Amino acid sequence: MNRRHFIRSTAAGALASTLIPRITTGQPQAAPRPNILYLWTDQQSAAAMSNAGNPWLSTPAMDRLAREGVTFDRAYCTNPICVPSRTSWITGRMPHETTVTYNTRQHPIGAVPLSPQLRHDGYTTGYVGKWHIPHDPHDGAWHGFDYVENVAPKGTDPALPAACEKFLRQKHEQPFFLVASLVNPHDVCEWARRLNGLDETLPNGALSAPPPPEDCPPLPANFAIPDGEPEVIRQLQSLASMRTYPTRGWDEGRWRQYLWGYYRLIEMADATLGRVLATLDETGQDRDTLIIFSSDHGDGSAAHQWNQKTLFYDEVVRVPFIVRPPGGFAGGRRDARNLVCTNLDFFATVYDYAGIPQPVDFAGRSVRPLVERRPAARGHPFVVSQNDLAPVFGESGGVRGRMLRTERYKYIRYSSGKNSEQLFDLDLDPGEMRDLKNDFNHAAVLDEHRRLLDEWMQRHNDPFPAI
Repeated sequence: MNRRHFIRSTAAGALASTLIPRITTGQPQAAPRPNILYLWTDQQSAAAMSNAGNPWLSTPAMDRLAREGVTFDRAYCTNPICVPSRTSWITGRMPHETTVTYNTRQHPIGAVPLSPQLRHDGYTTGYVGKWHIPHDPHDGAWHGFDYVENVAPKGTDPALPAACEKFLRQKHEQPFFLVASLVNPHDVCEWARRLNGLDETLPNGALSAPPPPEDCPPLPANFAIPDGEPEVIRQLQSLASMRTYPTRGWDEGRWRQYLWGYYRLIEMADATLGRVLATLDETGQDRDTLIIFSSDHGDGSAAHQWNQKTLFYDEVVRVPFIVRPPGGFAGGRRDARNLVCTNLDFFATVYDYAGIPQPVDFAGRSVRPLVERRPAARGHPFVVSQNDLAPVFGESGGVRGRMLRTERYKYIRYSSGKNSEQLFDLDLDPGEMRDLKNDFNHAAVLDEHRRLLDEWMQRHNDPFPAI
C-alpha cells in the first residue's frame, strides 16, 4: 500500500463511522465472526438454475451453494432494474427513499450506505466487479470498501476471479467482507440484438451461433400475453428503443434461441463463481465464511413475450437468494413459504451474522432465524417492489408502478393508463396468466391488497398515488 492510498483509506475509515446513523459498535463477540462473501449476478431469474429444476442449463457452483445452504424461493427485489436495485441494496432502503428510481449514471442518493459499518466494526472489505451505483466507486469514504477492483460497467467478468483471488489470498488479521459482482447474464441484452443481425460484441465472453430453434429450450407455458394487461406495458415495449426491446415481432423460433443464449450466459456466470469458490476452498477459508448468492433483478425469459427487466412479472422481479451459513450445515433446504426482500434483507442478515446492531427504523429482516429454523421465525407478511418508466414516459414520476406480494397473491398498480391494476393468485396461477382484478369472487381480495399497499405507502412516505 502506497502512502497516498494509506492516507485515503485511513480518512475513509474515520469518516465511515459517521455515515451510518443510530448504530453503535458491536460488543466483542464470544465466537469468531464469520467472513462474508456475496456472489451477485445481474439479470438472473430465480428459475434460471439447475437446482431450481430447470433442465435446460447446468449451474454446478450455484447448485453447490443450494446443497449446503437454504434457498429462498420467494425472494423479490425492490426494483427490477439495475441502478435502483443496486442503490437500494447498498443503502437498505426502498428506491423512493434513495431517490434513485430508474437507470441513471450520476444521481444524488438520498440515503447513506450500510457497507461502511462492516469496516468500522473491524471487517476487511472488498468490492470486485460491476458497480452500477450512481456514486463514484472509488470513493471509499462513502462506500467503506478498502479493496476496489475491476468496477467498469462492462467486460469485467473475465478478470473477476483473479481480482477476488488477490483479495482472498491476502493475510487478513480480521474477518473479511467481499462482494463479487458479475455482469452476466446481463449480456443477454446484447445477445438479443445479435439475434436481429446486429454486430454486437458480448463484453464478457463470446457465444457461438445458436442452434436451430427445434434444438433450443421450449417456450415457457406463460409465453402468451395475459388478457387485461396494463396498457403501459406494451407502450413501454413499443416506444422504447428497438435496441432495448429488439424482440418485437419475433417468431417463436427466435424466442427459443433467445432462451438458449440466456442459459449459456448463466452457465458462464456459474463457471466464474465456481472459480471464486475454488479459491475460497484452496485458502482454507470456506468453512469460516457466510456465502450469500443473489441477483439484482431477473429477465423476462420469454414469459409474456418479454425480454429485459422493469416489469413485475415473477421472471423479472423474483430472483435467486441462497444463504450458505458458515460450515455449510444448512442441509440444502428450500424455503418455499417465507417472503424475502433481497435488497432490504441482505444487510440485515449480514449485520446479524457479524454481531452488528440493526439501524433504528430499518425495514430489512435478517433471514438467519429462518436458516437456523428458530421457533416462530417468519419472513415478511408482504414485500413491495417499485418501478419508474421515466426513460420512456418523460421525467421521473411520469408513469410509475407498485407491486405488493403477499403469501398467496400478487397485486400490481400503475399510476396511469388503461387496466392499471393486476391481481394474480400465485398458488393456482404461478405463470400469471389469469388476471383476477375483475373477478367478482376476488373483489374482497383486491380491496384488501389495495388497502395494504395504500397503508404501506403512507407509513413509508411513498408519493405513489393511492386508490
